[in-house]
Amino acid sequence: MKKAGTVIKKHLLTGISYMIPLIVAAGICIALAQIFGGINVEDNEGTIPYYLNQIGGWGMSLVVPLISAAIALSISDRPGLAPGLIIGFIANEIESGFIGGIIGGFLVGYIVLVVKKYVKVPKSMEGLMPVMIIPVISTVVSGLLMLTVIGIPISALQNSLISMLESMNGSSNFVMGSILGGMASFDFGGPVNKTMSLFSDGLLVDGVFGPEAVKIIGSMIPPFGIGLSFLLTKNKYTKTEKEALKAAVPMGFFMITEGVIPIAARDLIRVVISCSFGSAVAGGIALTLGVGSTIPHGGMLITPLVIKPMYFLLCLGIGTVITGVTLSVWKPIAKEDEEEIEDEGYEDELDDIEFNIGL
Repeated sequence: MKKAGTVIKKHLLTGISYMIPLIVAAGICIALAQIFGGINVEDNEGTIPYYLNQIGGWGMSLVVPLISAAIALSISDRPGLAPGLIIGFIANEIESGFIGGIIGGFLVGYIVLVVKKYVKVPKSMEGLMPVMIIPVISTVVSGLLMLTVIGIPISALQNSLISMLESMNGSSNFVMGSILGGMASFDFGGPVNKTMSLFSDGLLVDGVFGPEAVKIIGSMIPPFGIGLSFLLTKNKYTKTEKEALKAAVPMGFFMITEGVIPIAARDLIRVVISCSFGSAVAGGIALTLGVGSTIPHGGMLITPLVIKPMYFLLCLGIGTVITGVTLSVWKPIAKEDEEEIEDEGYEDELDDIEFNIGL
């Protein structure tokens, strides 16, 4: 059992190592767009900031397919790459987020191994196995499973959350704010976050501004809270996590939560619960104090424009401290074997690059 856990972690780490540069590149493009083009950069069509925002947005849309493909590649070598990309794209389309991409990557990888082992073809057709037979069979089987097994419960979860929030519209502000804040952080830009965002945007149209502020606060708490946790307990973070934080915290300033995905993927339960807890408390306080926002996006840039900006910053600080302290207390000290796995992965990548250049 312990060996199986190590193998799964190794494949997951490989996916993360491929994903980090994409998140950094895309996230910084979005951040630069907002710095030079303002929070309404999407309206300035034809300008350089607008193009930067487009590049970053399209880049972020590749995060889930990339991690899915990288995990499949790690498990089953090159025949798993193309099916992994397709299943990752499907995970995006059914709004299952990066968790769906991770599950899809493992699904593809092990299905490819099964096909390799049990599907036999005549010797004259063996050359077709890695380029046609394995990718087609694994794509069809994995795709159908994603659409019929994984997609259904995710869709049901979204519908139930929306119904629950709509029914709570007139109930306690603190309870509602806590639920919205927890949802904003729960899956770092995934379907739960998007459900909460859609609900908040709908209320904004109706002149209800509190949920928008909760959304913004909850989206910034994960990178800020994890960053605080690192400052409090540096020995609990691996080299990869430290490198990811260098991009995640600045991205969080602009309300880009995806930068923490590599860290969350390594320690999913602790990170998700800590971030959701801090955001839930902050969201409940924000809605109770009457904090609101007429602008749906922008992060710290819109602080002067929110309703009750000092309370806005206070709630953000409270949530950050709760998340940081909770994660620091709960998170175990980083083990040496994890560092070695990461170092070995990067060395292997460098060796491959040198080999290819030599060719």
